[in-house]
Amino acid sequence: MSRKKNLPLLSDITIEEIGAEGNAIAHVDGMVVFVPFVVPGDVVDIQLTRKKKNYAEGRVTALKKPSDRRVEPVCPHFGTCGGCRWQTVRYEEQLAAKQKQVRDNLERLGHVDCSGMLPISGSEEIYHYRNKLEFTFSTKRWRERPDDSLPEAWGALGFHVPGLFDKVLDIEHCALQRDPSNAIRNAIRTYAREHELSCYDIRNHTGFLRNIVVRCSNTGQWMVIVIVADRKEEELYALLDYLSATFPEITSLQYIVNEKFNDSYTDLPVVCYRGDDHLIEEMPRHRGDGVLRYKITPKSFFQTNSRQAQRLYSHVADIADLKGDETVYDLYTGTGTIAHYLARECRKVVGIEYVDDAIADARTNAELNHHDNTVFYAGDMAKVFTEELIAQNGRPDVVVTDPPRAGMHASVVEQLLRAAPRKIVYVSCNPATQARDLEMLAARYTVRRIQPVDMFPHTQHVENIAELILREEV
Repeated sequence: MSRKKNLPLLSDITIEEIGAEGNAIAHVDGMVVFVPFVVPGDVVDIQLTRKKKNYAEGRVTALKKPSDRRVEPVCPHFGTCGGCRWQTVRYEEQLAAKQKQVRDNLERLGHVDCSGMLPISGSEEIYHYRNKLEFTFSTKRWRERPDDSLPEAWGALGFHVPGLFDKVLDIEHCALQRDPSNAIRNAIRTYAREHELSCYDIRNHTGFLRNIVVRCSNTGQWMVIVIVADRKEEELYALLDYLSATFPEITSLQYIVNEKFNDSYTDLPVVCYRGDDHLIEEMPRHRGDGVLRYKITPKSFFQTNSRQAQRLYSHVADIADLKGDETVYDLYTGTGTIAHYLARECRKVVGIEYVDDAIADARTNAELNHHDNTVFYAGDMAKVFTEELIAQNGRPDVVVTDPPRAGMHASVVEQLLRAAPRKIVYVSCNPATQARDLEMLAARYTVRRIQPVDMFPHTQHVENIAELILREEV
């Protein structure tokens, strides 16, 4: 018999504080219990789902007394979809929890002096802020309620249920992207059901419809990418024609045929069926000096909260404090968003990124913005960011680094220590790995300023910027 069936039900438990990974925390008989979708001050019954020596995990079975700090969630799928776990938490408390998360990680894991931490920079938009959403088709639909009336035989179009790779929650309304995002997704689902277009079965590798990606820009352009499992051109083209006729807002309509056993499409060709093959995103330059334009293609990485991205980059520029004669290196440059944001404030920017397509976009964006002082290199950071590259381009005065969640490879940190720029501006989406890297960089650098930035309201995710100053060698 499974031990999970014997785990206890805890009654009348008071939730104490917000914890890691979007969960909240209670203490029961000296044991920490992690619970999602609750607010500090709630009194609840908890069914334990996992129990270890010093902690446990559980789910709420009854809300006995709601906290006076609780707010009503906007999303009708809250509590099932795991995307926005903090919708019931007041936004100012979300910000406080994220600031605490950054401080705890830096102090505990990196032994960083956080006396220079600035107040977290919140997002002006806490709903409808995303410029990209990806939805999945599946034959396995997760039922939210017993009276769920959508025909079981067809399947679902929505988001994966947390922890279940083959189950998809059918989404009627998502509050993360502005209209007509919901209308586009729901229209595709209705059309597919009425025309008997099958959903993809990820276990048996059968079915036609796999994913849709909906992107938008602040210039009012919309991109829809339909991803299918095989080349049924008659069915695919009919669906695309329907979308084009129904939603004139779509300025870029594209498709991908993915015959692989996984959902990754970065290695697959994208076909532009109608309209442009890209979007244009605009962003005010630092200190309001004109507008930057970025070309966004289907595989481009761009921060998914466009307005808050401008605030993030503004903080980076303020911390970099460029005077005009510096050589700046932008590590993990992506499509060159930060590199181009800084280009007019320094002598030269050298961008490095391992994705070839991203570097192609970075070079296109240099032309789009008339930046002739940028140079971009593609390849593994540890192999490209070398003394030979530095000899070719000049020793960096300032380095901006914005690595993925795993942080920087140890050899990249070592090269930074050898290159010894006078300042490093470290941007991170994972304060835990940032803390690890800051501890290694402490051999020659002192952390002066720390600036958390909230890019994703209602989630536990937080960006953080650290300013590192080279210590004078004695």
